[in-house]
Amino acid sequence: MFGFIKKSLSKTAEALKSVVPKKKVSFTKDEIEDILLEADVEYALVEIILREIYQEKVTRDILRSKLLSTLAYTSYEEPKFTSPFVELIVGVNGAGKTTTISKLAARYKSEGKKVILGAGDTFRAAAIEQLTLWAKKLDIPIIASKQGHDSSAVAYDTIDSAKSRGFDNVIIDTAGRLHTQTNLANELKKIAKICDKAHSGAPHRTVLVIDGTQGNSAIAQAKAFNEMVGIDGIIITKLDGTAKGGSIFSIAYALELPILYVGTGEQPENLTPFDKYEFVDGLLDAIFIEDES
Repeated sequence: MFGFIKKSLSKTAEALKSVVPKKKVSFTKDEIEDILLEADVEYALVEIILREIYQEKVTRDILRSKLLSTLAYTSYEEPKFTSPFVELIVGVNGAGKTTTISKLAARYKSEGKKVILGAGDTFRAAAIEQLTLWAKKLDIPIIASKQGHDSSAVAYDTIDSAKSRGFDNVIIDTAGRLHTQTNLANELKKIAKICDKAHSGAPHRTVLVIDGTQGNSAIAQAKAFNEMVGIDGIIITKLDGTAKGGSIFSIAYALELPILYVGTGEQPENLTPFDKYEFVDGLLDAIFIEDES
C-alpha cells in the first residue's frame, strides 16, 4: 500500500525540487510556506499551519504533527446496514467516476462479495456504454437502460435485483452534469429517495469522486455536491498524474469528510485505501533527511 501512495506522490515530489533542491533536517517557516504552496496546499491553510508553529527551525516531526492535524476527519466508520450495501457514486464528468466504480467493484469481488452495478448516468450514452464494458470485463452483472431514461428507475431496479438475487454490494452511477445545477440536485435527491424506497436506509454511502489534477479548485465542487445530496466520503482519482498532491490537505480540512481511497493508476487494482500517516510520510520523504547528529 505504501508503495502505491509514495509512487502516486512522485510528481508532487518532483515539483518540490524547485523550492527544495536539497533535502535538509530542518527548514525556516518561510521555506515551509514555499514548500506547502508549491505542493498546492491552499494559502489559507498554510497560514493556519504556520501560525501554530512557534519554533524557528521546522523539523520533520513538527511539520508531520501539523499536517496530520489537518487530516483529522479522514477516518471512516461504516454505518450499520441490512444487506445489500448500497453506494451512490457522484461527481462531475471527467473526474474518473466510471473507472472508479469499476475499481470498487473489482475490489469487492476480490473480497468474495457479490456485486451488481447500476448505470444511473442516463444523461450520457457513453457513460452507459463504458460502465457496461467494465461490467463485462469484470464479469459483474449490470442493470442499464437507454440514454434519457429515468435514472431513479435504474437505481430501483438495481437494488431490487440485488435483493432478490442475494447480492452483497450495489454500486450506482449518477449523472455528472445536467443543464443546470438545480436539475442535477433534483435528480440526485430523487435517486436517493428512490434508493430508500427500494431498500430502507439506502444509499448507505454516497461517495464523491474528485479529480486530483484539479487541486484546490475541487473544493468548491465538492461543497456543491455535499449541499445537493450529502456526501459520506471522497475518492480522489489521478493522484499519480498530478503535482498537486498537497491539495488533499486542503480538501480534507475544508470539507471535514473522510477520504476513502486514492486512485494511483488505471488498473482495477490501483485503488488504494487512504492512510493519512502513509500519505504524510510519503510527502515528507521528498523534503527531509534524517537528523544525522
